[in-house]
Amino acid sequence: MTDQKSGKKLSQKSKIIIALTAVLVIALGITFFNYYLKYFGPSVTNTEEYLYIRTGSNANDVYRAIEEKNIVKKPEVFKWAAENMDYPLSVKPGRYRLKKGMSNRAFINMLKAGNQEPVQLRFRGLRLKENFAAYVATQIEADSLSLIRLLDSAAYISKYGFNKDNVYAMFIPNSYELYWNTSATEFFEKMNKEYEKFWTAERKAKAEKIGLSPIQVSNLAAIVDAEALHDSEMPTIAGLYMNRYKRGIKLQADPTVIYANNDFTIRRVLNRHLVKNSPYNTYIYSGLPPGPIMMPSINAIDAVLNYKKHNFIYMCAKEDFSGYHNFAVTVAEHQANARRFQQALNERNIKK
Repeated sequence: MTDQKSGKKLSQKSKIIIALTAVLVIALGITFFNYYLKYFGPSVTNTEEYLYIRTGSNANDVYRAIEEKNIVKKPEVFKWAAENMDYPLSVKPGRYRLKKGMSNRAFINMLKAGNQEPVQLRFRGLRLKENFAAYVATQIEADSLSLIRLLDSAAYISKYGFNKDNVYAMFIPNSYELYWNTSATEFFEKMNKEYEKFWTAERKAKAEKIGLSPIQVSNLAAIVDAEALHDSEMPTIAGLYMNRYKRGIKLQADPTVIYANNDFTIRRVLNRHLVKNSPYNTYIYSGLPPGPIMMPSINAIDAVLNYKKHNFIYMCAKEDFSGYHNFAVTVAEHQANARRFQQALNERNIKK
């Protein structure tokens, strides 16, 4: 009888132990599962494509941005995981690509490593430095004011061999890869390196052969680019201006007059526009303008370096408004071409 009671007590103890063990296992399982979800479960939402971390930000700035933009499902859990992974010691600025469902661990590791996605910066055809600075500021962290300050700093840009008038020649229109958290000075350094790479020994030799410096080539290329609607005409237009330049004839390029008047709505250059006193007005001043009137394309630069040899001195837009030009050697030929174009303007009631 005693043995039976002892057996029952042992059996009850075993059941209690098993039950407690089961509870402990379940509790540990739940704890582990919660731990797993906090680190490895899907966390990042699809509300934003990128997270931008500005230079000088700390962990709290990052947590605030993540919460305000609803970048993760549970900001408090993200912060807990980030603190446990020592993220506050490794905050790095940049533009970080967000992927829906990314775990907190993967997200934090990306931020700690600074694995940001580069920016593909593309630009061409911008007329003014102000337009250029404003555009670049939408692509990188540096603001337009910091970029303008450097563009207008004679002391700063002189170390690259430019002045305030011709510094625009340093920016070769192309596609460039750089990081979002690029500063204004880093941007200039990057662009100057690209400029040096662009002006190969071959291009420099061609510039020297035609009697122009690389900056002068860009100045002329800007006029060619502004004149040519079709790239196929660029070498011919470049040849015409080289003819005038070499013979000491004023370039008399309408785009320079438009630039001098700072009115890019002008469609018909009139006598009142021609009298604008500006070093950029090639109807008044001989030679090349002091700087590019726009950002010249690579095609225009190469068109100047490889300009077409001919005897044309004059050109006028074709009266069919095709964007092509009628070229002439003599004044009489040019006047006939100009009359046809003026008549076409009048027929379309284009007065300015």
